[in-house]
Amino acid sequence: MDAALPASLRREWRLLRGRPLDLAMVSWVPLLAALLLAWIFSAGLPQRLPVAVWDQDHSALSRRLVRMLEATPGLAVRQQLLNAGEAQWALQAMSAYAVVQLPPGFERDLKRGAAAQVVLLHDAQLATHSSLIQRDLRQVVGTLSAGIEMQARAKRGEPRQVLQLRTEPVRTQLVPLFNVSTNYEQFLAALLIPALLHILAMTAGAWSVGRELRDRTLGEWLAADGRAPGWPGVLGALAGKLLLPWASLTASGLLALLWLTVGRGWAVPGSLAWVALGLAALVAASLAAGAGLAALTLSLRTALSGAGLLSAPAFAFSGVGFPLLAMPASARGWALSMPYTHYARLQIEQFQMGTPVVQSLPVLCGLALAALVLMLLATAGLCRGLRRPDKWGAR
Repeated sequence: MDAALPASLRREWRLLRGRPLDLAMVSWVPLLAALLLAWIFSAGLPQRLPVAVWDQDHSALSRRLVRMLEATPGLAVRQQLLNAGEAQWALQAMSAYAVVQLPPGFERDLKRGAAAQVVLLHDAQLATHSSLIQRDLRQVVGTLSAGIEMQARAKRGEPRQVLQLRTEPVRTQLVPLFNVSTNYEQFLAALLIPALLHILAMTAGAWSVGRELRDRTLGEWLAADGRAPGWPGVLGALAGKLLLPWASLTASGLLALLWLTVGRGWAVPGSLAWVALGLAALVAASLAAGAGLAALTLSLRTALSGAGLLSAPAFAFSGVGFPLLAMPASARGWALSMPYTHYARLQIEQFQMGTPVVQSLPVLCGLALAALVLMLLATAGLCRGLRRPDKWGAR
């Protein structure tokens, strides 16, 4: 193994230098993609979401409500609509994410002491957009409603202290503990970057081993001296082949995460070094998984298909986009079998919650153990592949 690892490392470096596209996919392309993700979410908080207003009342109070909507940082009133057809067109064309309808008689009903309604027509399939617009509209309407009620009671001579108590007799105190500002850059971009690297690493592992099968060079790589190597030799050659993409992909991820934290002035409450170790273990496990697919199937095409099938949905199953505990038992079991799910937990614990590193230790150990087991499985597949030269050359 001692001689096989550096020999395989030198050979892989020569191959990458002679194949610029292969080198790009494990060097500057992952770094560029990670930085692009960081730039997409650099705003942090979604603001000025476009909404349209369908004002059928045309009263002073309805115009006041429209001004309040426009003054809300999260909303931007982009259109004033005249009829239902325009409202439907605005939603279907996505020129507005929601339509705020103020029905006829809005001010008149309030002056008579009756209840008035503000109708929100929104596209619920855009869950994030919809929830943010609903939140801001509730705040605006609640503020307007409380102001009208307090003015009415004040005219009847009720003291200010009594007005405040009667307007809101029961109050809710919300105490956010982590990511207080709901910054999407902190929890979404920071987790999408490792998810992207997970996909690229599995693909790189499958490609690195699969191309040796495709090019009929498996024997040249593993049995350079003409003799079939033992397990240690095959394991060392595999480690040498995967070492360069592991170092490059890990470095790309760390640079992007450093930009999101240190570069953006974000104080990490936990251990950044622990996250770096977790990312290195995730990339190692992903590379080993891709290599294992190629070695066990002895097919580059099948390995690449399997890598995409396993790694692409990893983020969806991680519990970040949809609650893990709300998934069916089978989906939750699948999610827990994916290495990215556990890495995401480690990163959230350290980046957001400031969890003691001892609590995250099982996750890091599990990722390292998974990488080792997958490397051994890939080694077993390569040993079998050496005895099956009839499989070499297949796509």
